[in-house]
Amino acid sequence: MEENKLMGVVDILDSIKLDNSIPKNIRFKIKEALGCLNEDCNDMSLKINKLLNKLEEVTEDPNIPSYTRIELLNIVGMLENII
Repeated sequence: MEENKLMGVVDILDSIKLDNSIPKNIRFKIKEALGCLNEDCNDMSLKINKLLNKLEEVTEDPNIPSYTRIELLNIVGMLENII
């Protein structure tokens, strides 16, 4: 069940990363955040915490469109429920 939620989050982040209407620096930060899930560490909660930290940094960027900020905050909520 948790794995399905995580895959849903990854799918949403991938769609944001590929959206050309979002500034390039935001898409790059999303790509870096997704990289947290590919690290060698076996502890999934540690990977998710790193992802959460990166996403919170992204939401503080003044260049982020408001609809994307809201979407990312929803993703943060979903990730917090997974942990």
